[in-house]
Amino acid sequence: MADEIKKEPPANFKVTIDNITIEVPPGTSILNAARQIGGDVTPPAMCYYSKLAGSGGKCRTCLVEVAAGSTADPRPMPKLVASCRTNVMDGMIVKNITSEKVPDARAGVVEFLLLNHPLDCPICDQAGECHLQDLGYDHGKAGTRYQFSRRTFVREDIGPYIQLHMTRCILCYRCTYVADQITDKRVHGIVDRGDHAAISTYISKAIDNDFSGNMIDVCPVGALTDKTFRFKNRVWFTKPVDAHRNCENPKCCGKATLWLRGEEVFRVTARKDEWGEVQSYDGKTGWICNTCRFDKKETKDWTIEGLTAISRHSVIGANKYKVLEVPDETIAKVMGGRAPQLTMDIHEVSGVNNPKVDLSELQRASKSSDFVQDPEKNWE
Repeated sequence: MADEIKKEPPANFKVTIDNITIEVPPGTSILNAARQIGGDVTPPAMCYYSKLAGSGGKCRTCLVEVAAGSTADPRPMPKLVASCRTNVMDGMIVKNITSEKVPDARAGVVEFLLLNHPLDCPICDQAGECHLQDLGYDHGKAGTRYQFSRRTFVREDIGPYIQLHMTRCILCYRCTYVADQITDKRVHGIVDRGDHAAISTYISKAIDNDFSGNMIDVCPVGALTDKTFRFKNRVWFTKPVDAHRNCENPKCCGKATLWLRGEEVFRVTARKDEWGEVQSYDGKTGWICNTCRFDKKETKDWTIEGLTAISRHSVIGANKYKVLEVPDETIAKVMGGRAPQLTMDIHEVSGVNNPKVDLSELQRASKSSDFVQDPEKNWE
């Protein structure tokens, strides 16, 4: 019929991930849909960064199995797909932790990422908050099949505050996107190809823009380190607190996390969400300037808001209590108001021991004479 009514696409798409169905707007990636569910359903991501346009598709750690493409075309996709680069369709069925293919593929990806990695966690400043470390524990294998010399690079200072350990780099490109999108100029990028590919600056030119420190925050490994914090302390020995200040730079959000040891500020970082990404405020990403990050290292420079919420699964969150939390005494409530010590005064209830002997008040070990020898005997 010429005047046939066209069906409008649904406002939201229904997608099922690991047997959990949710509705998301069109254009949502599988990874971001899984993040709305949370937990183990969410695939890991080493290169994708929701605040950086163009990121994703480099590391392949977020591979998932699409068991049904959509309601209109329910055929499965022939290969595993990168969830950060694949958008959902209405009726799509995705398998992550329920897939038999994904764990083996993800273990292979981790093996490739660790081929040239130095595995120097005991001396790396990123230890304790390293995404690659978490990925290796969760999805890697205990042994390695690699028997050749690892690729090595000379450490390079790419500015007064940042040192580049290219040996640890996994080429996620996050730092180059930061320099492209939030700074006035970018003077570094990927040079060479294949096994020789490396991040470097143009003829070792220093990176000196006001927001260069944010490259440290987005790096998922210990390739970019804060020279003002290097080797000064282990991150799990410090206490993270939320703080803010009125920064003079209009592009700086002024909200940060201070890492304290006593009253001393060891380092300042941008605030991060549960996915390890910089938080957003009023629709804008909470990047901080180098003045806040490197120059304001005293508590008097900041307004302290309180302890940063850290996942209890993180080593950083160990023994980080806001106050001394003592369990409530519930025995009196259960026993109808009787004091807890009276629960040991069982002779009136059980008839086992001499009613003239209070076992809880004995200053010695109880003896046989304190108890009934013959169940039929009555105490006089």
